[in-house]
Amino acid sequence: MKLIQHAKLLLAAALLLSSLPLEASPQRRTPRAQGRRAEPRAARGARSDVERRVEALLARMTLEEKLGQLQQSGGDVAGKAQAPLFEAARAGRLGSTLGVRGAANANELQRAAVEGTRLKIPLIFGFDVIHGYRTIFPIPLGEAASWDPAAAERSAYVAAAEARAAGLHWTFAPMVDVARDARWGRVAEGAGEDPYLGAAFARARVRGFQGPDYSAHDRLVACAKHFAAYGAAEAGRDYNATDMSEQRLREVYFPPFRAAVDAGVATLMSAFNDVNGVPATGNRFLLTKVLRGEWGFDGFVVSDYTSVQEMIAHGYAADGADAARLGLWSGVDMEMVGRLYNEHGAALLRQGRLRTAEVDEAVRRVLRIKFRAGLFERPYVEEARESSVLLSAEHLRAAREVAALSLVLLKNERETLPLRKDLRTLAVVGPLADDPRAIIGSWSGDGRPQDSVTLLQAVRAKVSPRTRVVYEKGVAIEGRGILGNYDAPPPNPSAAGGTNVAAAGDIDPARLATTPTAVDSIAQAVRAARDADAVLVAVGETADMSGEAASRTSLDLPGRQLDLLQAIHQTGKPYVVVLMNGRPLSINWAAENSPAILETWFAGTRGGEAIADALFGDYNPGGKLPVTFPRSAGQQPFYYNQTATGRPPSGEKYTSKYLDVPVPPLYAFGHGLSYTTFRLSNLRLGAPRINATGSVDVSVDVENTGRREGDEVVQIYTRDVAASRVRPVKELKDFRRVTLQPGERRTLTFRLGTAELGFYDDSMRFVVEPGAFKVMAGRSSADPEMLEATFEVTAR
Repeated sequence: MKLIQHAKLLLAAALLLSSLPLEASPQRRTPRAQGRRAEPRAARGARSDVERRVEALLARMTLEEKLGQLQQSGGDVAGKAQAPLFEAARAGRLGSTLGVRGAANANELQRAAVEGTRLKIPLIFGFDVIHGYRTIFPIPLGEAASWDPAAAERSAYVAAAEARAAGLHWTFAPMVDVARDARWGRVAEGAGEDPYLGAAFARARVRGFQGPDYSAHDRLVACAKHFAAYGAAEAGRDYNATDMSEQRLREVYFPPFRAAVDAGVATLMSAFNDVNGVPATGNRFLLTKVLRGEWGFDGFVVSDYTSVQEMIAHGYAADGADAARLGLWSGVDMEMVGRLYNEHGAALLRQGRLRTAEVDEAVRRVLRIKFRAGLFERPYVEEARESSVLLSAEHLRAAREVAALSLVLLKNERETLPLRKDLRTLAVVGPLADDPRAIIGSWSGDGRPQDSVTLLQAVRAKVSPRTRVVYEKGVAIEGRGILGNYDAPPPNPSAAGGTNVAAAGDIDPARLATTPTAVDSIAQAVRAARDADAVLVAVGETADMSGEAASRTSLDLPGRQLDLLQAIHQTGKPYVVVLMNGRPLSINWAAENSPAILETWFAGTRGGEAIADALFGDYNPGGKLPVTFPRSAGQQPFYYNQTATGRPPSGEKYTSKYLDVPVPPLYAFGHGLSYTTFRLSNLRLGAPRINATGSVDVSVDVENTGRREGDEVVQIYTRDVAASRVRPVKELKDFRRVTLQPGERRTLTFRLGTAELGFYDDSMRFVVEPGAFKVMAGRSSADPEMLEATFEVTAR
């Protein structure tokens, strides 16, 4: 059986065994009529029992004990709690920890809370399990490139199983922020630029982490973050302000959060940024009116790291007491790391600035999740399980298969790929080819570089024993000093990992680029390439160049990597660019000149093996871009579903365009090639017209016209031709990834209804207006062979 078929079967089997529903197409719900599914009677009874227990316990609690439940503290060293945490736990002043992990470590601190206090309320242990715990999967942006929510569901399940075995109960994931500006480093942690795709992956990850019952021994409480609009930080600078219309909030930035809530997510995290002048952590509109009032969320909200205290720096709170008051009043139930609730809660109540009911409601929400998570019945974890669960063979296999699904073939001229395994000599060059830390990316849980398989290691294992593999690093990816401007250097450069870190002006990029060491290293890589039959060039970003606090003003390849790439090109030998990165990059020269480019993101613990599978033809890549690749950072923010302008880009002078770069992206949202070819045909609609509450079926044929089995993602877009508000030029409304044999043709049918056709009007009502709608079916958002059809929505 071919590898791609084997991967699909294993994926389906794993999801079935884990009680994870394998969807053929993302779920769709109407924005106004969503709500949660009707609960079975037994589930309603269990919830009622939880509420009774919460109220009984709340009635017995002192104010100090209540405020303790609203406190999450750090204070671990390599997962082991330090003395202050034990003191707080025994005094009932602690509800949760950030970072305590390892089964034995967690049990030790839990005993202090359960056996050392009168009410025996267990702690809930939290940690950033973003794309794996010990077995690391591709970064979330990479998983979104699979366009296969079931793959993300599977990886979240593995992460949950490992983390729970290590004593954790709660992950601060998924991050569901829509991100349209590649300068923002945290684009790596989400599902990209589109709200529909983001909502599909939000649902999948919540299901993967929590399952049908997050009290199970292999599940975690999930946390959708960062609510809200964090991904729209001005200038792509982390923690910066956001300012936008309520319509854009509701149509672009809210949908993935709403999807997470509808999937049953137990917690949310407030964002660092302000939204229209009000910090998200003190934003009652977001946390109470929308989240609780409109969406019916009954879990709890945790602040981001010290974000309650940071309302003072925002200039929104006068002091610590005011920040605590605003946080609780707005709907932030638990304070991460800061202690303002604990320090000022009692005084605020005495002064009448805070009501007892507000404190009780926050405590009620925290206790509700602890009861639902089964922590009162099973506060401890079975320590013997930990070693058998982490990095199990099944988990490593899943990591390799999901990494393969995430690969995107950006370019493949003259069938450069796949490579033969029996080449005489293969050169592998580039600073990331043998970097075990980079391949697991940022926010990699407790993943360890020594557990990962690099590209070089995987290539050596993949090729024929007679093939000589030669490796040269070529260049280093230089430190932060050449990547952007800083107000001041860190006080101790060696503390930043030993790199040469300095303020703007202290490092001259031109001088650094001509150091003898750099030149000699490129020369060695060139010699290796000249002696080889083919070359792999692994370039991109280091792991810490994306993620939190990793904004960049340039999207070019950092350091001298382009010089290396151009030098390899000059040898005339066939070569493949293997990109490893956490954001879209402006790789204009490579796109124009390199024969083949494979986007691999940060692919995880078994990423090297998955990349080698694709490079040598054991796997046919079928991923698609979940973000737009720009030509320049000056195009940011850049996304496919922009609203129409009155002067669309054209050859005329006074139209919406740039003087120095073309308007179209380097690589469009939804782009991705294959080692085979596909054709879409016969787009047809179930009806020429529907009423405003109806739906229309859209069918299209997809055919594998090539010589290899492969995957294609069929993408359905719509456009409201004329509406009372300017609408996007196209919007993704459904998609499906399918595997086809050579010559196989399949008909796919999608349904478009209220959720897909409506928008928010001036009164923030969700409406479907009468008029013409265009439906488009393509293989990317910019498919030159996009199929189109039109139908009409009538008032009746």
